[in-house]
Amino acid sequence: METKEQVAEIIIIFVAAIILGITVSFPSLSAVISSIIYFIVIIAVNIAVKKFISYYLEAKVTTRFWSWYQFGFTKQAHFKKPIPMLWLPPLLSFVSKGYFLWLAILEFDIKAKSERVSKRHGLYRFSEITDWHMASIAGGGIAINLIFGILGYLAGFEFFAKLSIWYAFWSIIPISGLDGSKILAGSRALWFTLLVIIAIFLGYSFIVV
Repeated sequence: METKEQVAEIIIIFVAAIILGITVSFPSLSAVISSIIYFIVIIAVNIAVKKFISYYLEAKVTTRFWSWYQFGFTKQAHFKKPIPMLWLPPLLSFVSKGYFLWLAILEFDIKAKSERVSKRHGLYRFSEITDWHMASIAGGGIAINLIFGILGYLAGFEFFAKLSIWYAFWSIIPISGLDGSKILAGSRALWFTLLVIIAIFLGYSFIVV
């Protein structure tokens, strides 16, 4: 079962990288191969850090394609079946002729491992995954993308650095099941701090040619 889930996540990483690679390369597809490779790295490190943090929280992270669940703000205002949003990045890039890029494409679920459920912490059992835990995991994924963006600039890979920062920017938007919604629900201070840092690097990415 574990092996099947790992294979499924690898496939998700590659499919997401292909979609985003085509999205950022449209209408000039000459850089599509390099874009796909860069996104494989960007997405893989994002997921790896989330799994690393969740490991120490005795929890399990599962990555999946982002879907839209609600059409309103009440609990009742939700679709019978979630709408997959894989089509949104390439569609917006096509309509805007490559001037508007939407790079949010993945979300994650988390559940406590059996070890966490059965472990006794002092006099109590703490099996619940809190909003802060979710925020920590999502925030770690965004933070590593920013770090890789900095390393990309220092190493002279400016295009990779820009993609990594742009991916972090779209991930922190607090809508639907995106990472930003998980961070905002767990810690407004963390969300705002990351937003300010991302905004600074985002501005720099537009200045650097």
